[in-house]
Amino acid sequence: MNFNARIGKLADLLRASDRTFALTGAGISTESGIPDFRTRGSGLWEKADPAEVCSIAAFHRNPSAFWRNNMQWWQGFCAAEPNVGHHALAGLQKAGLLFGVITQNIDGLHRRAGSTVWEVHGHLRTVHCLQCDRREPFAIIEKWITGGEGEEAPRCNCGSLLRPDVVLFGDQMSPDFWVATQVLSGCQLLLVVGSSLQVYPVAGLPQLARDLVIINRDPTPYDNQAQLVIRESIGTVFKELLDEMGL
Repeated sequence: MNFNARIGKLADLLRASDRTFALTGAGISTESGIPDFRTRGSGLWEKADPAEVCSIAAFHRNPSAFWRNNMQWWQGFCAAEPNVGHHALAGLQKAGLLFGVITQNIDGLHRRAGSTVWEVHGHLRTVHCLQCDRREPFAIIEKWITGGEGEEAPRCNCGSLLRPDVVLFGDQMSPDFWVATQVLSGCQLLLVVGSSLQVYPVAGLPQLARDLVIINRDPTPYDNQAQLVIRESIGTVFKELLDEMGL
């Protein structure tokens, strides 16, 4: 099946489904300038061991080093802008063809594009205090980094440490993950976009959908179960899809 035929089939599947969601991973944000985690030669985790650098154990062991190491890429996440893929999913929701987006990404780009979104790995909008649970804007960490405030880790007014509102290695899953498992009840069509479907428990979510479409550059463990697999640029796929559907 050629590319145009695949786009036509995707449009038909969307029109036929009464309850469609999208599940997105790092691949949808690469066109916003955010590198993904596993691409050979450029993936973030080729440069650092995530279980070591981005873990709750690393945070408690040396919170100052934790923040400095992770802010190397988190500042780039915060500066990025939504791309064609993010806007297209928001447009599909506005047209009544999509209920919302479940994302593994912490960059907040779906929310900024206008989608209803469940951020199963958390987000970079806020941090919170380990002692009093007070929340502060994430900008407080950026100020700490750029201000060169020594080696002392950023702290709350009460004196306790501030930690990110993201799911670190070793953390429990976020409340959004458990909500996502509920909203997927009765899902007729799940669009998996830019996810390798290798990180559990999120990789188990496609099992809750009746039909799958996978739009991802590389193979996934679910390819043989999908009604349609498209291995092209996500931006190109959604631009052609919106044209096909007259949106």
